[in-house]
Amino acid sequence: MDAEERWQVVVEQRLALADLLAGLSEAAWEQPSLCVGWRVRDVAAHVTLIPIPPSPSSLLVDFAKARGNYARFNTTASQRRAARTPVQIVQDFRTSAESRSVPRLVSPANVMWDILVHAQDIAIPLGIDFPSPPDAGADAATRIWDLRWPFSFGAKRRLGRFKLTAADANWTIGTGPEIAGPISAILLLLTGRTEAATPLLTGDGLRSLTTS
Repeated sequence: MDAEERWQVVVEQRLALADLLAGLSEAAWEQPSLCVGWRVRDVAAHVTLIPIPPSPSSLLVDFAKARGNYARFNTTASQRRAARTPVQIVQDFRTSAESRSVPRLVSPANVMWDILVHAQDIAIPLGIDFPSPPDAGADAATRIWDLRWPFSFGAKRRLGRFKLTAADANWTIGTGPEIAGPISAILLLLTGRTEAATPLLTGDGLRSLTTS
């Protein structure tokens, strides 16, 4: 996919997530997501940080609170944005859907895989089917497989002994015992969300994956 195609997917996913979030109950917004320690509202708020970046002053405050730790900084910034009401967060998705604002070191490919994965972080714990677009998911899977610092999930190190195959997209990588499933589940596996991914996967490699 080229940059224009990736941005189009991002727009579509932002609007689709806005529709999903708009239909949630207040209790659902407070449910745990697939991101450890993050509620659904925290993940939703986090996704809006790319098109609507925090002010420089709040970034400095949050970074100071995190003492330079990126994971803590990310949590602090996301929870700060999550203090907005559900209506405001949904509106943030809709008004920024067309935005192409990106931080340094971030490309359209990164923005696309980020929203595809975080959509599953929200949908799966709520029991909502939110399939990833097959071609976009395949493009995102290749990108994640090749990622290096500072965004690496260690996919090659963890999964290099398996053959990974998407059942609903033209995507496969690696050699060895096969692990197969929908591209949305492959994306979860690649990004370390193994516990959530395994019930959606099949193949001879699955036993080795779950016992390693």
